[in-house]
Amino acid sequence: MPRAPLPSGIELEYRTTGDPSNPVLLVVSGYTSQLISWPQGYVDRIVAQGLFVVQFDNRDVGLSTKLDGQDVSPMAVLEAVLAGEPPPPVPYTLSDMAADGIGLLDHLGVERSHLVGNSMGGMIVQTMAIEHPTRVASVVSVMSSPGDPTVGAPTPAARDALLAPSPPDRDGYIAASLDARVYLSKKYFDPEWTQAIAAAQYDRCFSPEGASRQLAAIYASGDRSAGLAELDVPMLVIHGRDDTLITPQGGARTAELVAGSRYLLLSDMGHDMPRPLWPVLAEAIGGHIRATLASAT
Repeated sequence: MPRAPLPSGIELEYRTTGDPSNPVLLVVSGYTSQLISWPQGYVDRIVAQGLFVVQFDNRDVGLSTKLDGQDVSPMAVLEAVLAGEPPPPVPYTLSDMAADGIGLLDHLGVERSHLVGNSMGGMIVQTMAIEHPTRVASVVSVMSSPGDPTVGAPTPAARDALLAPSPPDRDGYIAASLDARVYLSKKYFDPEWTQAIAAAQYDRCFSPEGASRQLAAIYASGDRSAGLAELDVPMLVIHGRDDTLITPQGGARTAELVAGSRYLLLSDMGHDMPRPLWPVLAEAIGGHIRATLASAT
């Protein structure tokens, strides 16, 4: 796959699918997730909505640039933020990660793009819309939150599962992926599928060092509520009723903040993209973008 060198020195591994003459949809992955966390079957359904899909590895994950050696304590950052104190220095913030996405659009010669992001990716596309409004045609924020610590907080079990250290060996890493069951879709949980995704991510690039830096970026970036309330961009917010990692209140509050946004709460969806819901999710994304395009003509 190609790589995009950015002026910041970051290089992003990316992949495109579909007809480049179609509207561009930039797909942003979540915390520690590689671009392959969006399964090709799901991407193909989105492409079938008449879109040109661009996926990429965020910095510090997958085959994009790693910032190894820049250590940080995410918990120290979180404690400072919750205490209302300035956080300690962090290697980067969500603003930097949002700028990465804009840099990729520059590399591809794309003036304006539709955006969709999952979890941390939802936080990044929100930030892109706030800080780079002229580059954003519409936003789909999935299983995410506005950064307000009082809404969407994880359950203790979900938090512990997410933050547990990754076993360094392949078999252990794959086995540990089943611990995510606590926040995945209850009805559609598929252990074989979950382990297959974990195996693919491990084999493509096992690099757990970036997790602390990405988490620190989330904590240090703070509350986007004020910025979201000023947005004038078509937004669809999607959340799963069974999500215990970012609970549905996070999605509901995001939708409340953005004037004219739509909120889609899906039963039987957790903090994941289960295969039985791909048709629903793809149609929701495609319909949102078609409505955006129609209103602009």
